[in-house]
Amino acid sequence: MVTLDRRTVLQTGLAMTATKGRTAARSYTLQVLGQSAGNTQVVALGARPIVVGAHSGCELVLTDPQVSRRHAELSIVPDGIRIKDLGSTNGTWWQGTKVGELVVPAGATVKFGGTSVRLSAGDAPSLPPSDKDHFGAMAGSSVAMRELFAVLEMASPTDATVLIEGESGTGKELAARAIHDASNRKAGAFVTVDCSAIAENLIDSHLFGHVRGAFTGADRDRKGAFVEASGGTLFLDELGELPLAAQSRLLRVLEAQTVQPLGADRPVNVDTRVVAATHRDLSRMVAAKEFRFDLFYRLAVVHVALPPLRDRLEDLPHLIGTFYTRRGANPGLIDGDNLERMRRHAWPGNVRELRNVLERAWALSGPNASFRELRLWLDSGAPQGQLSEVVDTALPFKEAKERWNDQFERRYVANVFAANASNVTRAAEHAGLSRRHFRELLYKHGIVERPGDDSDPE
Repeated sequence: MVTLDRRTVLQTGLAMTATKGRTAARSYTLQVLGQSAGNTQVVALGARPIVVGAHSGCELVLTDPQVSRRHAELSIVPDGIRIKDLGSTNGTWWQGTKVGELVVPAGATVKFGGTSVRLSAGDAPSLPPSDKDHFGAMAGSSVAMRELFAVLEMASPTDATVLIEGESGTGKELAARAIHDASNRKAGAFVTVDCSAIAENLIDSHLFGHVRGAFTGADRDRKGAFVEASGGTLFLDELGELPLAAQSRLLRVLEAQTVQPLGADRPVNVDTRVVAATHRDLSRMVAAKEFRFDLFYRLAVVHVALPPLRDRLEDLPHLIGTFYTRRGANPGLIDGDNLERMRRHAWPGNVRELRNVLERAWALSGPNASFRELRLWLDSGAPQGQLSEVVDTALPFKEAKERWNDQFERRYVANVFAANASNVTRAAEHAGLSRRHFRELLYKHGIVERPGDDSDPE
């Protein structure tokens, strides 16, 4: 377990369990073999490469007469680490072959001159779930949500960029707003740009601004979102829809913290924190060369995913109570037929749909109706009791089947556990599984937190 404080977030990054396998490694351990552990160095690799050599100005200095002053350059790429020999005298070697430039996987051992160095990827640190059941306007007591809250509690006071993944209705903008409100920038502006709603030829104007006369129709100066959000936070919603050319320009602004308005003679300095969100899997887009790896790396310093409501049905009572409280009403007991109907619903619109269902029910039943008295109407277009996610035919058969089975398993176990009052023994008997097997499924899907000792959830 890595001891983490806010000052190290920028170097090590933060990720949830749901995003760890899909985010870019932010640090690599370069271990000089044949020497003491004290020679192990942790080097952060990213858009900027590091140099290995004998010169004291190199990031990794090797005291070996066979190593040149600037021997080789290392940088992170989607498939691993790019090694580029810089014209060394004695060469760079991998698996017995002298190389000029190649990409090696994490765990590879590379020989620079006469010195072997092992390159190992460092995992993003893990955080235990928060003991709070809310963060900003987001609410939930499930393990998945409390893990999200823990990451955001740690990351928000820093200036680290944040990448939020999640389906429509899961609350991505709520999360971005909560990050801003919990940061040192809360007195500054919170500016939202929906990247999917801007014509491609107007993206630069929206983000970076323009001066009067820069193009036809530019009848006045425009600051642009980065300048408007300077001193505060810029929320880039649906970032996955940004064209590749615009991605390149966005990366330059993030690195330099300057923008060049269209038609302007000189750049403008900005101090803008970026929080980005998307419903798409950017790591897959990187693999398909539809999204720049260096921009993905730059944005996903903190990488989180908002779980869909169907994957945290145990939060339904808490969410319902929260919505009642926010309107100053008393829900009474949150149980009975209405709760069971909600648990059987697929919730394709996630928490936003839940809020709309309650608003409609209050309109039909009266503003003072308790939860049991509500006249619920659930959209039959999303069949109850069925998974709402369609089969992803873009995946190979085995991977698509595993993903579908995992969704079914997660939802079945969560529903049975909730229906049996969170009693493992009764839930296991209902499912026809051993108590141990059912308990492991609860841990696997994050429905309950795995304890530090051998105690069991009841």
